Amino acid sequence: MTIAGRIAGVSVLGMTAALSGCGLTGGSDHVTLRLVAADYGDSSANSSEKYWAELVDAYEKKHPDVTVDVTVYSWNDVDAKVKDMVDAGKAPDLAQIGAYADYAAADQLYKADDVLSITTQADFVPQLAQAGKVRGSQYGMPFASSTRLLFYNKTLFAQAGITPPTTWAELAEDAEALKAKGVKYPYALPLGPEEAQGETLQWLLSGGGGYTQTVSSYSLDSTENIETFNWLKNELVGKGLTGPVAPGKLNRADAFAAFAAGDVGMLNGHPSLMKAAEAKGVKVGMVPMPGLDGPSKVAMGVADWMMAFRQNGHADQIGEFLDYVYSEKNVLDFSREYDLLPATNSASQVMSTAKQDADLRPFLDELPLSQLYPVGRTSWARVSASIKKRIGAAVSPSGSAAAVLGHLQATATSAESATGE
Repeated sequence: MTIAGRIAGVSVLGMTAALSGCGLTGGSDHVTLRLVAADYGDSSANSSEKYWAELVDAYEKKHPDVTVDVTVYSWNDVDAKVKDMVDAGKAPDLAQIGAYADYAAADQLYKADDVLSITTQADFVPQLAQAGKVRGSQYGMPFASSTRLLFYNKTLFAQAGITPPTTWAELAEDAEALKAKGVKYPYALPLGPEEAQGETLQWLLSGGGGYTQTVSSYSLDSTENIETFNWLKNELVGKGLTGPVAPGKLNRADAFAAFAAGDVGMLNGHPSLMKAAEAKGVKVGMVPMPGLDGPSKVAMGVADWMMAFRQNGHADQIGEFLDYVYSEKNVLDFSREYDLLPATNSASQVMSTAKQDADLRPFLDELPLSQLYPVGRTSWARVSASIKKRIGAAVSPSGSAAAVLGHLQATATSAESATGE
């Protein structure tokens, strides 16, 4: 999964293209652009189809020669739907989904500078723009982003007489105090298959490691990474400080639900958890992820992507529409609706000072310090799947961090060889 919780369902907005594959309706100068987008809503009331309907309606009034046909799918389905379209030779003009690298490697996408104005391309947050590159060229256009902070339950902390941790040692001490007070999950460690790659990267970065400590290859079994997981196993999991569910079986959604229910002392979270927990009466505190000797110097960032397919042409119309999509107003509207961080500098600057965005400011502060998944590598999908499946074993009673990370490194090396990276 990507940035936020999603809902099922599919909606089609705008006019349906009358001529399959060619993208033309009406007169010879009329162009229909087909966009497939992901749903960020958690109910029908805030489904992304409403966001796109308003945006497209306003755009088409100013561009009567263009129809934008939008199909919105849940995050459970959208990536697979786009893949099916591409495999069938019916690629959409635009897709707003979770990954772009495979399409870029297959030379199916426009480069960002083939379609975007210089002003729009230069407005992307630098870390996000860099993550959108394959072999030095940007194909993935960041659409939304998020960072992670350590969330804590202020009420439980007050009852235990503790303060938010800044180091791993303090985190373990706080977890001990919370356990002594009967807290169900002193620190929730979701290493289950839903999104283990996120929790894993957050911890690896705080320990001075990461997935790719060198530019040219993965470094999953680095000394730093092994030491991080040994610490987790020995100082948290082995001492019963991570709750009744084994980390390898605890999914992020379940950990978030437990936090919102008041059963978790601490866990890594993103902006959507903040409002979900507060809506249920949990007093939420947030601090940067603790590190070995102080707050982690690098935060984990996540981004979702927009991409433009070359199959149908229409580069000029695609570019004009995307320039509108990435205008300051539209980026702000989307970010505020779904509690996400904007992908552009202009919108980020507004949110960094606007009173209505105060809750998101701690996450914005972390964005310049963030490191994203290696999404520009076509091998990442296979590596990520392997991490989700295996990393929980690294902290199990019979598990070995060195062995598990070594196996993951072998998988990464094989995946790189298979993709020619």
